[in-house]
Order: sequence, then C-alpha cells, then structure tokens
Amino acid sequence: MNVWKYGDDINTDMLFPGKYTYTCSTAEEIKPHLLEDLDPTFSGKVKKGDIIFGGKNFGCGSSREQPVVGLKAVGIQAVVAKSFARIFYRSAINQGLLLIESSDAVESYQSNDEVTLDIEKGIIMINDKTFSFPTLPSEILAIQDAGGLLNYTRNKLKEQ
Repeated sequence: MNVWKYGDDINTDMLFPGKYTYTCSTAEEIKPHLLEDLDPTFSGKVKKGDIIFGGKNFGCGSSREQPVVGLKAVGIQAVVAKSFARIFYRSAINQGLLLIESSDAVESYQSNDEVTLDIEKGIIMINDKTFSFPTLPSEILAIQDAGGLLNYTRNKLKEQ
C-alpha cells in the first residue's frame, strides 16, 4: 500500500483536469488522467488499497464527479484530510469513497510511515501512534459497503 500526501486546497482540477470534463466520462477513461497536473506519477503507480492524505479544503472547486469516480475506480481505500469541500464530500458519499477528517493524523504522517485504518473503531494507526476520528454513521458505512448510493438504493429496493 502507498500513501500519497498532498497539501491544502487540492481542487477538483488538480484531481482531474477540467480539459477532459466532456471527453472522459467512464472510470476507465478517467483513471489515466487522475492528478496528472499535480502528480504525474500518480496514475501509473497508484494501487488498490492506497490512501491519500491531504490538507485543508480537499476537493474544492467545481462539482464534477470525475475526480471521485476516478479515485474510487483505482481503488483508493480512503482520503484522510484536515477538511473537505462540501460538494466533494457529498460526491464521495454518493460514489462510496471513504473520507476521513483528521488534522492530527495528516500532520503526523511522514513519508514511508506505516498506516492502518480501522473504520469501525474510528482509528488511524501511523507507525505506533493512534489517531481517533468520529465513527461514521451506519448509513454512510452501508452506502460505502454497497459501492455507492446507487447500489445501496438498488439493494434497499430489492429488500422491499
């Protein structure tokens, strides 16, 4: 697992360049362009289970879905940031991408540190340090487990 660490105000154009907004709509089309202007190595090296650490206001900018769709499609386990832009946060819930706010964990993380997440207990382990975050509501966890809001809704309808 890799951890990718970025700073404050990482906007949606940095996550997925706006110039591709109308030409890339599927996850497979989006993946090669993820973070290409911020970190050209990302799309070629990212692996399922990787984690992104970010600063304040992660995901600010426009309300395009491509950044979240792409991060989910490449298998990002979670984005841990000091704070998230509201529209990005909602889009992440809709797509089933886990977002965790933890300023202390972001500040503590250094390159090559070992990171482990325990979502149910609300714990981030960085080497031998433990950082707590509020456990997520069961509805949010259920949406994530289903792979996003659309799948969650389909499953609920089947249960009726």
